[in-house]
Amino acid sequence: MGLDVTAGQPARSGRPFVEDALLDAAERLLVEVGHAGITTRRLAQAAGVNHGLVHYYFGSIENVLARCLERFTERLVERQRALYAAEVPVVEKWRTAMGYLTGADETYQKVWLELQALAWNNDGLRSRLAAVDAQWRAVLTEAFAGPREDYRIDMPLDALVSLVMTLNLGIMLERASGVETGHRELLAWIDGWLDERS
Repeated sequence: MGLDVTAGQPARSGRPFVEDALLDAAERLLVEVGHAGITTRRLAQAAGVNHGLVHYYFGSIENVLARCLERFTERLVERQRALYAAEVPVVEKWRTAMGYLTGADETYQKVWLELQALAWNNDGLRSRLAAVDAQWRAVLTEAFAGPREDYRIDMPLDALVSLVMTLNLGIMLERASGVETGHRELLAWIDGWLDERS
């Protein structure tokens, strides 16, 4: 039996539809208005569902937002694993990844940064974001193990992964704040360093 999710609209059925609609709306709203601008009613309206279903399916707005980031991360982690597994030079993988960082993934970056800020005072959300961070660290640890040896980078693998993640986060945070000074030059220098050693 279909679940009538909004008055005056055709019945659309089932939990998967409603959950996806809410997660898609949460993603859009995090980018457009930030977490502080998201209420249960606003989220439900953007999703085209009854506002009671937000808490029925997710329990809280925070759970919707965390699941939004987790779902988004799952898609990007799959993409990154495929990128790093490809039979192309390391420098080409780096260029593709930095292209995502400096342009193609702005929506994900805004979602990630919004939830990081929200998690500073929310232990439950902080642990969920730590799990997302661990997924990214696992991808990079796997991806950098071989190149670290090939390029003779004299740094523990965990430290190299942390350096790259911190670099990425710093660029994301500054760009979200309207600051891009030196980013292009830094990435060009790293690109050149990799190119010389390829």
